[in-house]
Amino acid sequence: MVKNIVYKQADSDKELRQILNLQRKNLSQNLTQEQINSQGFVTVNHDYSVLSKMNNLEKCIIAKSNTGKSENEVIAYLLAMRSELRNDVPVLVPMFDVFDKLIHKNKKLNEYNYIVVGQVCVAEGFRGQGILDDCYAEYKRLLSPKYDFALTEIDSKNQRSINAHRRIGFELLHNYTSPDNQNWDIIIWDWNKK
Repeated sequence: MVKNIVYKQADSDKELRQILNLQRKNLSQNLTQEQINSQGFVTVNHDYSVLSKMNNLEKCIIAKSNTGKSENEVIAYLLAMRSELRNDVPVLVPMFDVFDKLIHKNKKLNEYNYIVVGQVCVAEGFRGQGILDDCYAEYKRLLSPKYDFALTEIDSKNQRSINAHRRIGFELLHNYTSPDNQNWDIIIWDWNKK
């Protein structure tokens, strides 16, 4: 674990608002092309009510710095989204529609109990230190007893995120083009894989 970082589940209004602030700073429309290429980006802009609903069903994982000017600030997050919220974020409905058609180990995905990584982000200045890996270790520790695997999709152009998730243990399950002509990689982290 990275020193001076606390990993925990988000459990306060203040932490949820800090997640949204970090998210806004890293939305692709708020970044230059150079930042997008070198640092990655996030796609979905959640509103507070949806994020709160997600967090009430399954707490997201956050990392907080406990020193320096970022003390007590959320510097990284991993959102946890259960499939029953599929219609709460309209931009994600095509992803869930594709999930419904996919097969993993001879079973349809919707026959499994899975969690969706609703989004990941590490603040600038904290990247490349292993914080994402530690967040995912906590995510797996807390969620693997309840779920068979974690699923997410990544914009196929977001090579930084694709490489980071591959390092964590995610594998490509499917690639598709959404109705808005975006290419997406659906990836899976099978917690029962031998």
